[in-house]
Amino acid sequence: MRTMNIDRKTIASMIDHTLLKATATPEQIVQCCNQAKQYNFASVCANPCFVKLMSEELKGSGVKVCTVIGFPLGANSAEVKAFEAAKAVEDGADEIDMVINVGEIKAGNLKYVENEIKEVVRASQNAVVKVIIETCFLDDNEKVIACKLAQNAGAGFVKTSTGFGTGGAKAEDVRLMRQTVGNSMGVKASGGIRSLDDVLKMIEAGANRIGTSSGIAIIEGIGDTP
Repeated sequence: MRTMNIDRKTIASMIDHTLLKATATPEQIVQCCNQAKQYNFASVCANPCFVKLMSEELKGSGVKVCTVIGFPLGANSAEVKAFEAAKAVEDGADEIDMVINVGEIKAGNLKYVENEIKEVVRASQNAVVKVIIETCFLDDNEKVIACKLAQNAGAGFVKTSTGFGTGGAKAEDVRLMRQTVGNSMGVKASGGIRSLDDVLKMIEAGANRIGTSSGIAIIEGIGDTP
């Protein structure tokens, strides 16, 4: 196991407790909310149909309501993504994790991608927008471009992955993303993060938010580390 001078409370405060399975039930979402309150996670991240429920369950707890937009392919029109984001905020979302149009990045249609991020940021009002660039489908140059577009569009974070692509978070991608955006944005690592060692690698590389469905196991794995 890697060693870092970081405690259980700090790690917990960086975790988006995530349940994005198609089979997720309202009862499971309520359970996630209760777990997030118990462990003081940063947020609960679930699909948009559960935002109202999460908002009710997490009210006054300090745990934020996070949802996903254009998920998982990013292939919705910009107008649909913006509408979806606006509805999520109306329902109580504090944070919006949107998927960029990966095909438009690959095609070099950069203005389109920047504009769609801007539309989602505008529609999200005061909610924090995290832009999922889906690193598994991009080369390093495209990753840098995607991060810069998100930065230019006024997003709050760049995020590695949906967890539904061909790969998840890699420390080298997190490092590249952090180098690209500097300290002006957050960097969220998500996808395949299941252990404390995974988390520490991502933090060392520059991540300040972690998306995972294994948050409880990760925190319990810290034990009484000071």
